[in-house]
Amino acid sequence: MSDKKQLRDDQFELYDLSIVVEEIKGNCTCNMTIGDTFYLKGGKISLPEKSDFCLYAMQSTIPLLPTKQRKNHSADWMETDSRVVCPDPACQLVMRINRDSLRVLDHDDVSPIKWEKGKE
Repeated sequence: MSDKKQLRDDQFELYDLSIVVEEIKGNCTCNMTIGDTFYLKGGKISLPEKSDFCLYAMQSTIPLLPTKQRKNHSADWMETDSRVVCPDPACQLVMRINRDSLRVLDHDDVSPIKWEKGKE
């Protein structure tokens, strides 16, 4: 939780993430280049204007992203590990998951189930 201000009981924080191609050791047939990026803000993925990102590389990061959005115990491997590899063994594309900034979200904005005060 952020030290800047106290959150209401119906609020929580998530990191905005950027996923960046850091290295390509093999032959990427999707024309990815070092620096290619996609973003996760809240529950939405976005790309810079007029860019694309390989679906197969992206899908290898997706199972990790909700946990990387949250602050975990400092000894949890999700706090120390930030690299993911494309599933194509010939490509050998390495991506880095960056935590960019914290975002405060209200429960009722992201869930169809209304928050009940005092329920934690």
